Formats: sequence, structure tokens, C-alpha cells
Amino acid sequence: MVENEWLAERFEEHRAHLRAVAYRMLGSPAEADDAVQDAWLRVSRAGADGVDDMGAWLTTIVARVCLNALRARKARREEEFGVHLPDPVITADTGEQPEEQALLADSVGLALLIVLDTLTPAERLAFVLHDSFQLPFEDIAPLVERTPAAARQLASRARRRVQGADLRAPDTDVRQQRTVVDAFFAAARKGDFEGLVSLLDPDAVLRADFGRGVAPTPPIRGAHAVATSALSGADPASVLHPVLVNGLPGVVVTLHGNYVAVLGFVVAGGRIREIDGIGDVRRIRRIAADVVKVSPVA
Repeated sequence: MVENEWLAERFEEHRAHLRAVAYRMLGSPAEADDAVQDAWLRVSRAGADGVDDMGAWLTTIVARVCLNALRARKARREEEFGVHLPDPVITADTGEQPEEQALLADSVGLALLIVLDTLTPAERLAFVLHDSFQLPFEDIAPLVERTPAAARQLASRARRRVQGADLRAPDTDVRQQRTVVDAFFAAARKGDFEGLVSLLDPDAVLRADFGRGVAPTPPIRGAHAVATSALSGADPASVLHPVLVNGLPGVVVTLHGNYVAVLGFVVAGGRIREIDGIGDVRRIRRIAADVVKVSPVA
């Protein structure tokens, strides 16, 4: 009993880190929680005899659980969704977040998660564990059943894919980013096309995921095309609830007390570079209801 309590305490010390690893691997807070819980069950059964580096050992266990999950879902997701945006981490835009939730939200941007979704499970694991969490390839190799040199190649291929995606780092001042996002919505509601274009990066991209049963929508690219889409979708009756989406400014949109969309923004160089939207109501309820509570209007 004493040993189990000691092991549980060590696991809790690493839980926030393990959730961040799992989220970067799986792109879903709920799936990340499931993976961490699965890892704990494995750890509690196996014990930690002979373990020198608790953090690295726990990381490899969570990574193995995530790898299995990625392999199991990859074919199914390709068949069912066509285009899929990862589940973002929605938190209140208050400037204060629980430490564990902040670590999860800030662990990775949506743009990177979208690129990671294009990798094979083995490439994703090798890249995430090495480039994001500095795990040596000697520890990664057994997880992907390859030599350390082959694991290094997996990470290298993934790194080239990420670098080729031209992921521009967002501006550092979240308040200034929020000002740009607020101006974007104000311009959309006024029908100010030129104002919208001025707030968008020339290479801006808009992605939308409406869930299963809806034909996948290809990304909309270019400031003029994104501005046109924003004008067509603007509804003065909708309510915009400011939130943080993976640590960056975003909104939960409601209409007559019903969820409509979650929108996340990347502002770089003072202009909006990316907009990622989720329009699946059931999914929005799952990821946002704890932060934005609504009551449908009769």
C-alpha cells in the first residue's frame, strides 16, 4: 500500500506534463485524459522497480498508449471525416488559468496540430518526443520498433513536413491580438470589406470543420477570399464569447442560446494569419460548455 501511494504521488507530480505529451500526440483534451488514465493503470500494475528516470519512463508509457490510439483511429478518421480540425483547449480569457490547464493550452498551437495530423503515427511520435520533449532516440526506438537511426529519420521526415508548412509564430502580446480579433468582428458586422482585408495577412487561411455527415470544406486562402467568407457568415444577432483557444484569442459563437461555432485565431505581424473554426454543435458542447454556458431561448 505504501509503495502504491508513493507511485501515485510521483505520477501526480508528472500528470500535467503527461497530459501535454498526450495532447500533442492526439490533438484532443478528452483523448489525452483517457491516455493518461490508461497509462496510470499500466503503471499501477507494473510498479516502478528499477526505474531511474521517472519522468522519462512515464513519458514513454503515455507515448505508447497514444501510438496505439493513433494507429487505431487513423483509417477510421480518413474514412469518416475527410477534413478534421483537432479539438482545441478552450479556457476563459481572464488572464488567470489553472497551472495544469495553462500548460495543456500553451503546449501547442492548432496550426501545428493540423500538420501533425498529416504525419504517420510513428513519425508523429518520434517528432513529438524528440523535438518537443527532448527524449533521446535510444528511448524512442523501442516504441516504434526501429533502430535509433531509423527513429531519427522518422523525426527528420516529420520536421521537414512541419518546416514546410510555414507556421508563423503568433505575436506575443495576447491583448494586442485580441484587439485585432475584435476589430475583425466589428468590420464583419458593419459589412466593411476593405476593413476586413486590412486586418488579414495576404496569405490568410480559413479552415472549417462541420463534423461528420457534412461534406468537407477545403481551406479558404487569401485575404480577399477570407474576407468574403467572413461577410457572408456574419450575423448581427449572434453573441461572441471571448475565450482563449490553445492560449490564443478566440470566440465561442452562440445564437439564441445555442452553440454555433468555436473560432481560433493566429495573429502574426499585427494581422490575422489563420482562422480555424469548428461548427459541429455536439463537439462544441463537449469542448466549450465548461467555459461558456448557454441556455437555449424558447
